[in-house]
Order: sequence, then structure tokens, then C-alpha cells
Amino acid sequence: MIVYHGSMCEIRIPDLAKAKGRLDFGKAFYVTSYKRQAEKWARRKAMRMLSTPVVSTYQLADDFTGYRVLDFKEADGAWLDFVCACRSGKALWRKYDIIKGRVANDDVFKTVDAYLKGNITREGALRELSYSKPNDQIALVTVKAINGLLTFKKSQTIEMPNYEKVSS
Repeated sequence: MIVYHGSMCEIRIPDLAKAKGRLDFGKAFYVTSYKRQAEKWARRKAMRMLSTPVVSTYQLADDFTGYRVLDFKEADGAWLDFVCACRSGKALWRKYDIIKGRVANDDVFKTVDAYLKGNITREGALRELSYSKPNDQIALVTVKAINGLLTFKKSQTIEMPNYEKVSS
């Protein structure tokens, strides 16, 4: 399977020491099968750091035999609980080599955040999540998974949107 990672530079060999915690599936190297999603991630990072967006492309092996895999087929209650726990600092991700599932993107994050704050019920959060656009993320949690499953193919610098200044 071809997967993508959005960043501010080419990443031939992912370094888990540079990974951030408190993300959807914890501290890991994240890829997606949706190139547009990786482009969005790259642009967001580049805008924050006043840098250049880059999308790296990889081949991800199809056979996960011998790896500890957690695969959320949908954004259900188990997914919601796991994302909330990881974003709250719990290290549930350490039990796995690979975690697959939906992305808590901006729209989804608002719902997850409202649920964490107690502003909507679990049922309300799950109902809201069922309407979000399809997406995915694969978190490679261990060096074993990165070295054994991921092969760098190429990288590409992508364009930033051209925002024109509006005069009043």
C-alpha cells in the first residue's frame, strides 16, 4: 500500500525520538493513504513554522504478521475512548507496534474536545463523528514497525495556497 506523511522536510528514515505525544494514537510516526490529507498536514506544519511543505511517499507492507496491531475499523466508542485517553496523556499506544483508524481532524477534534469537557454525551459525540469525511491514519509506534514495514519512495515539495491581501 502507498502511504504519505506531511511535514516540512523529506523524511527518509522516521525518527520516533522526534515524534510528539498526546496525539490521536500516541507517540508514533503517522502516515495516511490519502495524499490530500498528508498535503494538508504538511501545509499546516509549514504555516506554523514558516517553512516549506513536503510530502514523503512510502510503500507500507501489507503483511502485519508478527506485529501487535490495533485496527479501529470505524470511529466508534472504542476509538473515541482510545483517542481521548491518548490525548489526555495515557500511554495506551505502548502496547502496539501499529495502530490504524480514523483521524480526529479539526471537525472531529471539536467533537472529541466537547466530549472530553463533558459538553456532549458519548452518544452525541458518536453521532457527530459518523458524519465526518472519510480519512485514515496509520501510527507506526515502534522502530520494529518502521524498519520492517515502511520503505521510502520519494518526496515532493508542495505549493502553499496563494492568499492575496485584501485591501479595505
